[in-house]
Amino acid sequence: MADPVSWLLIEPGWQVETSNGEDAGKIEAVLGDQNADIFDGLSVATGITGDPTYVPAEQVGEITEGTVRLTVDSLSDADPR
Repeated sequence: MADPVSWLLIEPGWQVETSNGEDAGKIEAVLGDQNADIFDGLSVATGITGDPTYVPAEQVGEITEGTVRLTVDSLSDADPR
């Protein structure tokens, strides 16, 4: 099992999984202020032509090298903005 890492290390292209381990997409962008260490959330790409889905920081669980696991069962459960 990989060690947890900071949100500051998340990069576009990392895998996103739901809380039950299903593939939710890939990181498109990390939203926040790195200088103030304020993590707002993630933009997750779910397909080639689909619009990205916003996932607030409160719904981000474990972050390990290359993978972000959410605390929700699906992206449709993510808090829309």
